[in-house]
Order: sequence, then structure tokens, then C-alpha cells
Amino acid sequence: MNKIILPALCALLLASCGNDTDKIGRASTVFHMLGKNDRIEVEGFDDPDVQGVACYISYAKKGGLKETVNLEEDASDASVSCVQTADVIRYNEQAVVKPREVFKRSASLAFKSQQIIRYYDPKRKAFAYLIYSDKIVQGSPKNSLSAVSCFGGAKADAQQIAGAEGKQIYGACVVDAPVPTK
Repeated sequence: MNKIILPALCALLLASCGNDTDKIGRASTVFHMLGKNDRIEVEGFDDPDVQGVACYISYAKKGGLKETVNLEEDASDASVSCVQTADVIRYNEQAVVKPREVFKRSASLAFKSQQIIRYYDPKRKAFAYLIYSDKIVQGSPKNSLSAVSCFGGAKADAQQIAGAEGKQIYGACVVDAPVPTK
């Protein structure tokens, strides 16, 4: 009995470790008579440290009977696109200077995951978002990259940056505590 309960609890815990994402849509790719079809799923989420930036991901999801019993392993194919979603992008430069995992999802029962790592380029005032998958033993070289720049949108005006005293303005970005560039 314990041999069944422990794996079931582990699977339930992994499934409950969700992200703060919004399901945007899906496209069916392979029909299965039993269980869900194979598909591409699309989700969106806001960067937790960078106000005014959202990312959209698409990834392959296996269906069929294996998905029904949570034994499927999804393909490593995934894509990310990040965009400015507000008039002004706001962030604390010290909080974003180190790479950070901003998204993670399980792609198999316990051995494979997909994640998005955010990198910050202080010289160019830009963010790069990298999605890739890994396994306990070996990952995949398949990856996708998206970048958002402070200078990619309209320049922030005085009304949009109210309360920005003591902050640096770069294009569309209002930045707390700038990191010295080399």
C-alpha cells in the first residue's frame, strides 16, 4: 500500500507546484483515441521583479493514456517571447542584476523540467529571457531566447514617471539603485 501512496503523493506535490501563469490557449497536434491529444500550450505571466514586462511561452505537451496516469514526458520544444506591457517599465537594478528563474514547470513525473531564466544586461539596460529544459542526467540543447530593452518602446514622459525622484530614467524604464557599468 505504501508503495502506491508515496509515488501518488510525490506526483500530487509536483502537480501543485504551479506557476502564477495564465492559460492563453492551445493547439491540438496529434489525435489520441484515449486521453487528451498531443498539443502545444500557450501561457503568459508577468515578470515578478520587472513591472511592465510579461512573457508568453509555448511548449509541447504529450497526451494519451500516459498523461492520464501522469507518466508522460513532454518534448523539449518550447519558445518564449517577452514584451513591454505598460507605458513604463519599473525595476530595482540591484534586484535583477543576478540571473533568476522566473518560470518552471515539470515536463515529466520527476526527471525533466522546463524553466525560464531572466538575465539582465546593465550596460544596455535590457533583459534576456532564456527557456530550456533539463533532466537529472542530461538536458537538451533546444532553447529559445527573447529580449526586452528599455529603449525599445516610447520614452517615458513626466506624467508617467511621477514619484520617480531619486531614480534613473532610461528610455521607457524607471530604475531604482542603478548598478555601476564597467
